[in-house]
Amino acid sequence: MVRRSWLLDLQPCEPGREKEMLRTNEGNIDRLIRVVVGLGLLALVFLGPETAWGWLGLIPLLTGLFGFCPLYRMLGVDTCPARR
Repeated sequence: MVRRSWLLDLQPCEPGREKEMLRTNEGNIDRLIRVVVGLGLLALVFLGPETAWGWLGLIPLLTGLFGFCPLYRMLGVDTCPARR
């Protein structure tokens, strides 16, 4: 049995998950971009200019890993293709 990665799950927005408090509201491409940008910003803390501003990379990194963006929820945005 092949285990799929939970980060790149092809169906992160399954029907029936609407009742969950933190339901997924980000599509796969959105999540991947957030993780890459988050890791890039975090790299600024340890490499290059070594600035503390790089810690802001935790926000896109964590929202990408969890697949839930609180700002998207407040604005009513949903990039998850299963509910379109």
